[in-house]
Amino acid sequence: MKEERITQSPSWSDLRGQVMKTPDDVAEMLRLKACGWGLKRIARQLGCSHHTVKGYVAAGGVKPFKSPERTKLLDGLEDWLRERFIRHRGNADVVRQDLLAEQGVAVSRRTLQRAVQPYRQAIKAEALATTRFETPPGRQLQIDFGERLVEIGGVKSKAFVFVATLGHSRRLHVRAFRAEKQEHWFAGLESAFTTFGGVPEEVLMDNPRALVVRHDAVSRSVQFNEKLIAFAKHWGFRPRACAPYRARTKGKTESGVGYVKKNAIAGHSFASWEAFEGHLAKWEREVANVRTHGTTGEAPIGRFARDEAHRLKPLGGRSSFGLLRELIRVVGNDCAVEIDTNSYSVPWRLIGERVAVTVAAGEVHIRHGVREVAVHKQSEGRRLRIVDPAHLDGVAGRDGAVCRAAIAVSTVPTSTPPPSLLRPLAEYEAAIGGSF
Repeated sequence: MKEERITQSPSWSDLRGQVMKTPDDVAEMLRLKACGWGLKRIARQLGCSHHTVKGYVAAGGVKPFKSPERTKLLDGLEDWLRERFIRHRGNADVVRQDLLAEQGVAVSRRTLQRAVQPYRQAIKAEALATTRFETPPGRQLQIDFGERLVEIGGVKSKAFVFVATLGHSRRLHVRAFRAEKQEHWFAGLESAFTTFGGVPEEVLMDNPRALVVRHDAVSRSVQFNEKLIAFAKHWGFRPRACAPYRARTKGKTESGVGYVKKNAIAGHSFASWEAFEGHLAKWEREVANVRTHGTTGEAPIGRFARDEAHRLKPLGGRSSFGLLRELIRVVGNDCAVEIDTNSYSVPWRLIGERVAVTVAAGEVHIRHGVREVAVHKQSEGRRLRIVDPAHLDGVAGRDGAVCRAAIAVSTVPTSTPPPSLLRPLAEYEAAIGGSF
């Protein structure tokens, strides 16, 4: 039988120099084999080894290339890598450092990133997972700031929008500011309290530097700014901070900020800042609080009037916290600092030292460094001496007793106060426990 002349298709070689046959060549091998050709005859016809033909015929077609199995440095460490990767919240570089220190395995950062790629989804799912909770009426107010460029007077201006959302009714309050400083947080809160006609039990916030000094992610201990503590005491609420990197726990306001940006601001321009503020107030009143809320199925203003308004703490005629003052004073030889003509005592060992004084909410707080050394009720009188007897312990000497009676009653105003270093001798006699 005359051999068929076959037009050979081009073949190629892989990186190892092995001859790879095209799919057409392989199909021709199978066809000729079906016609009864032998392996060597097919090999001669196609110009390849009969072992190559044998392999393709045995496989029944094209054989996929398979890289040889190689041992990897991270084999067997999958569970350890997953645990560390989740512990370090997806920081591959920190995991790489632990790998070298604890397992003695040194790999490149890229190698480790490829190894932990399957675990990133678990981190992402954990970050997105939230449990919706409903707060009782009057329990919680959530606050946040959002930043947005707004066209005002034909010029793009940066606006900082304060959004406060009552947890139960979802009633919103919105204010616009030109910056996001501590004073603006306080002004926004006071505006919300006034608008709602009351104060909730607690205020939940993120961790803004203006309000939170430190928040430990492990122990969950929170150190609030002293002004915030005084502000909360003044208005009668309890401050709370979200867990670090978990702002989604403050979801009502997070979504509220986005709602304000997209619904109240986007696509609008304003002739002046006052017009912008007026637009937000109207939008809050006529749109945000009268719409049917997607979660509750009710208008926030109706739900507020029915369930929440009477559960807020009444304002009680409180004045604005804006009267807060911070002062620096030097402790005088009389163991006191002077504020508004009145003298407030501090521990006598601080004579000559500089102290920080905060006057707020009817109280005078005195700090030396980071330590609070004295707290007094703010006096409404003039030229009075407000003394804590404990501040004079030890003035008469280590073993001498201190007579405090005369000092305690020395708060009676005088028509012409003597200079601090030229007081009546009776006071000095009382301080040392006897006459000269």
